[in-house]
Amino acid sequence: MTTSVAPWQNWAGNVLATPSERRAPTTVAEVSDVVTAAAERGDRVKCVGAGHSFTPAATTDGVLVSLDDLTGIESIVPTRDPAGRVDGADVTVWAGTRLHRLGPLLWDLGLAQQNLGDFAEQSLAGAVSTGTHGTGCGAQGLPATVVGLQLVTADGSVLSCSPTSHPEVFEAARLGIGALGIITKMTIRCVPAFALRAEERPWTLSAALQDLEGFARSADHAEFFWFPHTDAITVKRNTRLPGDTELRPVGRVRELVSDEFLSNEAFDALCRAATRRPALTPRLNRLASRALSARGFTDRSYRVFASPRRVRFREMEYAVPLGAASAVLRDLRDTIDRSGVVTPFPVEVRFAAADDVWMSTAHHRDVCYIAVHQYHRMDHTELFRLAESIFLASGGRPHWGKMHTRTAADLSTMVERFDDFVSVRDRLDPDRLFGNEYTERVLP
Repeated sequence: MTTSVAPWQNWAGNVLATPSERRAPTTVAEVSDVVTAAAERGDRVKCVGAGHSFTPAATTDGVLVSLDDLTGIESIVPTRDPAGRVDGADVTVWAGTRLHRLGPLLWDLGLAQQNLGDFAEQSLAGAVSTGTHGTGCGAQGLPATVVGLQLVTADGSVLSCSPTSHPEVFEAARLGIGALGIITKMTIRCVPAFALRAEERPWTLSAALQDLEGFARSADHAEFFWFPHTDAITVKRNTRLPGDTELRPVGRVRELVSDEFLSNEAFDALCRAATRRPALTPRLNRLASRALSARGFTDRSYRVFASPRRVRFREMEYAVPLGAASAVLRDLRDTIDRSGVVTPFPVEVRFAAADDVWMSTAHHRDVCYIAVHQYHRMDHTELFRLAESIFLASGGRPHWGKMHTRTAADLSTMVERFDDFVSVRDRLDPDRLFGNEYTERVLP
């Protein structure tokens, strides 16, 4: 176990913390020791993954715990369909495992996660605990794939839970925003390895909004990026194929040009230009929308789901009812145009199937996720204020890891099982050992 004291900041650079201690336990017993010792001293404890949350979900002035030394796959149990055929596996994974490392491990076992977000640096526990999702009308978010987990609670005890063992703790902890304890490992439902045929091409927002639900269901995993101040979008459709499909990945030269240069270095230069001369932003966005040409490729699922993100930004994302999404996007487009606010960053539009996770933004309803971004050198305040008012008017729910202004009083009326979650939290952590400024705002 290592000990050091150093400031911490998240990936985006908008959240800072100065913990009194930083710990990196290598066993579950050491995690328990860290929690017990902190409780005896009256310190608070928070666990941090890759720091990709835009909220202060992981900040603390107490003990900051990293699980980077608790990684890898512990066990695999095959699952079977009603006819008795193996149709995947329940895989127990140590909580600190980064998603970009988990993908290849599962592939070598003939398995894959059913869906992924677009940022592969996240730790498994961090991604699950904040409600990370990908896209696809038939695909649920990561927390819905969890079928069991191990949790170190405020008294240092180790609790294993599942739908049949401590079920209320399980339902709360599979999307617990770090408020219930430290997840040390979890069991996720995996499917047989599959490839994705990716098709990317330019289109228009006007055309997409004519039948947004039709677009959402036009592929297994469909999404688009809209460039504000223009009608231009870049469409991404991913179709699932058997794992033994011949792969035709993006060529190395094309990857360097499109994914590395145009999507990162050149895009950062464009954002810097917009920062210096905001009036140029609409013209720059038209240029950016034309720079990414149509392409198609086939690769392992985890390689297609995620892409490199090195240009820093701030993000707000809400899940709105799928049926309301077209009106929300029209309102957002018109409001941005009227306001005079500019942003060089695309608005990301994705979709997800309803689930039964207590704190999920897709709880009991199919949703459209709309994410508004702002370059980290530009002020996000007015853009996010305008967007949030539109999202809320449609019954939107905020992503737990993205910026928002909601409080416990607001969320108690928006999240159906909010009171049940709070009841479990009160029982597991009555003294708020795992509390911080974020949980103090979003939980009573």
